[in-house]
Amino acid sequence: MALPEQPAASTADTIFGRILRGEIPCDQVYADEHCLAFRDVAPQAPVHVLVIPREPIVRLDEAGPEHAPLLGHLLLVAARVARQEGLTGFRTVINSGAEAGQSVFHLHVHVIGGRPLAWPPG
Repeated sequence: MALPEQPAASTADTIFGRILRGEIPCDQVYADEHCLAFRDVAPQAPVHVLVIPREPIVRLDEAGPEHAPLLGHLLLVAARVARQEGLTGFRTVINSGAEAGQSVFHLHVHVIGGRPLAWPPG
């Protein structure tokens, strides 16, 4: 198992920042002025898409009240992507901090489905 990426000086220093700038290609499934959604390169299920904000937020617990519209938008995009991928059931996951499994320190929503998902997840 790979070690989590260390918190960057800014989200621009992460692999997701490089993807947003077009420096690293991705398998894009959705994009708008607020976010980008693309297939995870190490999928944990038949469908595993990441939804990332264009605005630099390191982790969920660093978001403030001013981010409420963006956070809601990310979840609406997650549902849209799930429908687009033909999922009738899916899981959304936001890891916040290395202890929770966050490996890239740029806020992201996992959209996972296409197989039965066990509970509890961890």
